[in-house]
Amino acid sequence: MLPPPELIALLHRRGFVAADPRPVPLAGGHTNRVWRLRGQLYDLVLKLYVSDAATPLFANDPRRETACLAALSGSGIAPTPVAADPQAQTPWILYRHLPGTGWTTGGEAVAELLGRVHAQTAPSGLPNAPDGSAELARQTLEILSLCRSSQTHALRVLEPAGTVAPSGQHRLVHGDPVPGNIVMQGPRATLIDWQCPACGDPAGDLAIFTSPAMQLVYRGAPLSTWEKAAFLGAYPDLATVGRALELQPWYHWRMAAYCLYQSERGRAGYTQGLDLERAALSAQSSAL
Repeated sequence: MLPPPELIALLHRRGFVAADPRPVPLAGGHTNRVWRLRGQLYDLVLKLYVSDAATPLFANDPRRETACLAALSGSGIAPTPVAADPQAQTPWILYRHLPGTGWTTGGEAVAELLGRVHAQTAPSGLPNAPDGSAELARQTLEILSLCRSSQTHALRVLEPAGTVAPSGQHRLVHGDPVPGNIVMQGPRATLIDWQCPACGDPAGDLAIFTSPAMQLVYRGAPLSTWEKAAFLGAYPDLATVGRALELQPWYHWRMAAYCLYQSERGRAGYTQGLDLERAALSAQSSAL
């Protein structure tokens, strides 16, 4: 599938691309349609947002991505934006292509990257991310309310005991720092796919990156004990690491619910991801 001809014509009239930029589909995106547009004077990525691609855990908001790429331009944390129309009937964004490879190993670089993300000033208008165990539990139960299989009740009764108070933080969080959204340029990491950022507790980003299910779906295997320890050890804020560890049972429970939601919809890898998250949740409960 190619981008709409009228959009290519618009980009040509505005001087961004040639009349026939020969779009090449980019692999790896699980949500939207993405192409690379390459010419002698440009090397760009065009993303078209799929209107019904949002899920109960990951938003797909072109306005948020447009705002974040503009705010982070020049930081090395995100791609450099060129143009966008988040209000179009089919929203789109155009940004400079990032040469590099997808992340597969070396969590220390990702920890450094997330530390830089969480130190940035968030653009206005971002929603608040769940903060504390009560809000995570509420979100998990909302996901489970959308599930219909016989496993739904079995997951509902696994709600972790205890309470972890909200952090009260309002820091920029990427919201989806999975391996498929991390581009490595030598030792340096950059995040793409900024369609679900929020303000809140940065521990949530650490939980998404270390999630056994997300690592399985996007990398093919969960982090080893050593890899997870190296990642957490390299993150620059010890208090955030402590909160991520304290909230682990709720993060595993939420991700297990999300895996059930996705597996019911036939998404590859999520049935095994559910097993991994349930095992991690069981291990956490046994350790208490």
